[in-house]
Amino acid sequence: MSAGDIGQTLNVLQNTMSNNLAILARAGLIRSEREGRSIRYFADMEGMRGLLAFLMEDCCGGRPEMCQPVINELACAC
Repeated sequence: MSAGDIGQTLNVLQNTMSNNLAILARAGLIRSEREGRSIRYFADMEGMRGLLAFLMEDCCGGRPEMCQPVINELACAC
């Protein structure tokens, strides 16, 4: 989706959405591809897996073993 499409769907101004998307791209959570005059944005699944694994390592009240099956699934998903 383009920044305009995403902004319209979420009821956010296009320039605000573009700024937010740039932040997500720098964080490695999304990627972009130019298509003519538009830029299309996609989830970066490796970045998402990394973020989820990081968050889940310290989940469950300090008992990460409770989340280990999900962490293993995220780490192995390709």
